[in-house]
Amino acid sequence: MKRLRTLLIGTLLAVAGVLQGVPANAGTGSAPAPEATEESNPVDVKGIVFGHIGDGYEWHITDIGDTHVTIHLPIIVYSSTTGWHAFLSSRLEENGGTYEGFSIAPAGSPYEGKLVEHDAAGNEVRPFDISITKVTLSLFINSLLLVLIVLGVARWYRKHPKESAAPGGFVGFMEMFIMMVNDDVIKGCVGPNYRKFAPYLLTAFFFIFINNLMGLIPIFPGGASVTGNIAVTFVLALCTFLAVNLFGTKHYWKDIFWPDVPWWLKVPVPMMPFIELFGIFTKPFALMIRLFANMLAGHMAMLILTCLVFISASMGPALNGSLTVASVLFNIFMNALELLVAFIQAYVFTMLSAVFIGLAQEHKVEKAE
Repeated sequence: MKRLRTLLIGTLLAVAGVLQGVPANAGTGSAPAPEATEESNPVDVKGIVFGHIGDGYEWHITDIGDTHVTIHLPIIVYSSTTGWHAFLSSRLEENGGTYEGFSIAPAGSPYEGKLVEHDAAGNEVRPFDISITKVTLSLFINSLLLVLIVLGVARWYRKHPKESAAPGGFVGFMEMFIMMVNDDVIKGCVGPNYRKFAPYLLTAFFFIFINNLMGLIPIFPGGASVTGNIAVTFVLALCTFLAVNLFGTKHYWKDIFWPDVPWWLKVPVPMMPFIELFGIFTKPFALMIRLFANMLAGHMAMLILTCLVFISASMGPALNGSLTVASVLFNIFMNALELLVAFIQAYVFTMLSAVFIGLAQEHKVEKAE
């Protein structure tokens, strides 16, 4: 599945690049008129794709005629020279892109798309930035939705004793979902001590799953790629890293610093201890990259497929019509695929986290005499 999606994305990028370079009257045998060339406005595929999957200080929802429906988010920064500043991102637009000495770094800057200020020498400097960005707002909305779902399910169980009939509808679906993750993943991978880690692992699963699902919804409050942001996956991987190493047993740490291998692999050069210690950091790193790359790739594929409709708009009705049909069909396929991937990635992250935690909970096995 991963190879298929990688091949598909590469093909779509190549097709989009070729189509962008084709003039509007290609194949007619005549040179384009200067006026038509000047007035043509090719679709900026890169800007659309990275503008959607990237973070920002405002959330563009839609356009109604010439009116941009946008949520301007609060910018909260601390400058080492002027102190704290708090204002809406609309202030930047109203004042020509600069407000209170702050501006958005242009393309090509090392801080591209981020809020910067300039020092006495004119160099761009990043302030301490705790602004409510698009991803942050989406994170708040999705987390609130998850809390409401969990509290709603818990409310049903508080009102019904254990002897009552099994729940149906949405509560029954959630019970089936929770028991599946708890029994098939957490209990089997962590081992006898699974109850201690079940709250974190269940939270991680449903947090990733609901953020993945909300990212597939094209209208507000969905559409933001939360799990396609490496800062979010980094924090998730860091939580697993802490759960593994803070609660690891003595036998776990003994196997890292003094593993059961021939002595010459440990002294005088501690080769195996170094490899085991390095493995402590590579495991959460793999979790972070796997979730981030898979969700980011899916969003890019769907956006590129959608852009094909607008890229081919000036190429005549036959080509535009055929590419539009192909784009819609491929988008339906990719959405169905991403719906499956949304569940698989939450499942895989939870399963691997449970495996890593379970390995850290192992005790020394006594050899039979």
